[in-house]
Amino acid sequence: MDILSVIRGWALRDKLPIREISRRTGLSRNTIRRYLRAGIVEPKFKAPSRPSKLDPYAEKLSGWLLSEQRKSRKERRTAKQMHADLVQLGFDGSYERVSAFVRAWKSDRQRAQNTTDRGTFVPLVFKPGEAFQFDWSEDYAIIGGERTKLQVAHIKLSHSRAFLVRAYLLQTHEMLFDAHWHAFRVFEGVPGRGIYDNMRTAVDRVGVGKKRDVNARFMAMTSHYVFEPGFCNPAAGWEKGQVEKNVRDARSRMWQVMPTFSDLDALNRWLEERCKALWAETTHGALPGSIADVWEAEKSSLMPLPTAFDGYVEQRKRVSPTCLITFDRNCYSVPASFANQPVSLHIYPERLVIVAEGHVVCEHQRIIERSHRQPGRVIYDWHHYLAVVQRKPGALRNGAPFIEMPEAFRQLQDKLLRKPGGDREMVEILSLVLHHDEQVVLCAVNMALQAGVPTKTHVLNLLHRLVDGTPTDQPDVTPPSRLVLTKEPEANVARYDGLRTSGGKRHAS
Repeated sequence: MDILSVIRGWALRDKLPIREISRRTGLSRNTIRRYLRAGIVEPKFKAPSRPSKLDPYAEKLSGWLLSEQRKSRKERRTAKQMHADLVQLGFDGSYERVSAFVRAWKSDRQRAQNTTDRGTFVPLVFKPGEAFQFDWSEDYAIIGGERTKLQVAHIKLSHSRAFLVRAYLLQTHEMLFDAHWHAFRVFEGVPGRGIYDNMRTAVDRVGVGKKRDVNARFMAMTSHYVFEPGFCNPAAGWEKGQVEKNVRDARSRMWQVMPTFSDLDALNRWLEERCKALWAETTHGALPGSIADVWEAEKSSLMPLPTAFDGYVEQRKRVSPTCLITFDRNCYSVPASFANQPVSLHIYPERLVIVAEGHVVCEHQRIIERSHRQPGRVIYDWHHYLAVVQRKPGALRNGAPFIEMPEAFRQLQDKLLRKPGGDREMVEILSLVLHHDEQVVLCAVNMALQAGVPTKTHVLNLLHRLVDGTPTDQPDVTPPSRLVLTKEPEANVARYDGLRTSGGKRHAS
C-alpha cells in the first residue's frame, strides 16, 4: 500500500517520468505502467493452493453431497454426520474443514444452476410466556419390527426454545388436542399465544389477509387452555421459523439415531425423555445458559396448567342388527339392547367410547390400520351378545363373538354342547358374569373342570361358596363301619296314601 501510494504521487502529482520512478523504486517500468494503467489503489494477491488433509477424501465427500441432494430434506445427512463418517474412513481433520468444503460445494452448485437464495427476514424476539409455535411433520420409525409412517407434532416455546416432539399415526383433531395437552404438561404451563400455519384441523377456510374461519372444536380447545391462536400467511413458514428449524434439527438429533420400539407409547416416552435431555445439552444462543436454564426462568410466566381438555371428536352412528358400528373400515360391537338405534361415538387417539342416552355404553381400544389393502377388522366383546343368546341359545355354537371367550369358558362349552340342552345350560353359566365378578365365575368354572363335573349345578354350587367365603376344598368323609346300611330302603309311595286317610276318614289332600 505504501509503495503504491508513492508511485501514484510521483506520477500523477509530481509528473515524474516512469524511468525515474523505476530508478527510485527498483520496480520494472512495465510493472509501474500496469499499476498506473489499471488504477490500482489496493494490491491483491492470489492465495496459493495448499494441500489439505481433506484432499484424499474430496471426491468421496462430493459424491455424498450429490447423493444427499437427491434425497428428501427429511432424510439428508448433516455436515457433522458426514464428518463423523469420514473419521470412520480415516480422516483426522477438523469439522470446520469439512463444513467449509460443504459451503464451497453448495455455492459452486448454486452458481452452476444460476440460483440464489434471495430471502430477507427480520429477527424476532419473544417475551417469557408470550407464545409457542406448532407444526406437523412426517417421519418414519421402526415400531413392532415394521417401518411405520408417522405424523409428528412439534411444539416449541418461543422464548426459552424448549420443545416437545410427539408421534401419532394420524393428523386428526383428537391427535392435535392430545399433543397440546402433553406439551403443556411437559412445559408445566400454558403460554399466552399459539402460532400455527393454516392446517385443516384448525382452519376451515382461509379468508383475505388475516381473516380465518376457525374450526369450532379447535376454538373450544383454545378457550379451555386460555390462549389466543394466531395463523401465518399462506406459504409463509418463516413466520414460525423456530419450530420449522426444530423439525429439521429433530431428524438428525432424534429420528436418524433412535432405536426400535415395541409400540407407539414406548416411542413417545423415548421422545419425551430425549427432548428433555436435549434441553440441557443445547445452548440457548440468544440468552446465557442452556435451553433448560431459560425454561426454568420462563416457567413463572406461564399460566398454571388446567385440567386436560376432553379432546374427542364426535360422530353419530347407527348400530346394525348384528350389534356393530363401523369406523375407519373397522367394526366394533355394541350391547345388543342398542341394536338398530342411533348412538354417539366419541373418538380419542387411543380409544373409542360409545355413548347413548347420556351414558357411556361401552369402550373399545382404537385400531388404526394404515394399509388400505388389508380388509377391515371386526372387534367383538362377547358380553354384548349375552342378551341375544339368552333368547337364541343355538347361536352360541357358531357365534363369532364367543370365539374370543376365556379359555375356561371355551373348554366348558366344548363339554356341554355334546349333550342335549347343553347350549342353554352354557348360556345360563355365561350369564352369571352379568351379576358376579367375571374372575370369580372363571374360578368356579376352572374348579368344576378340574373336578371332572362340568355342569351348571356344580358351577353354581362352587360360585356360591366362593361368594359366601365357604371353603370349597372340604376333606372326604369316610363313615364308620357301624353306620353302614345293612338293608337298603325301598321306595314305596303307597305309604303316603295312608297319611291321607285316618280312622276311615279322608283328609283333604
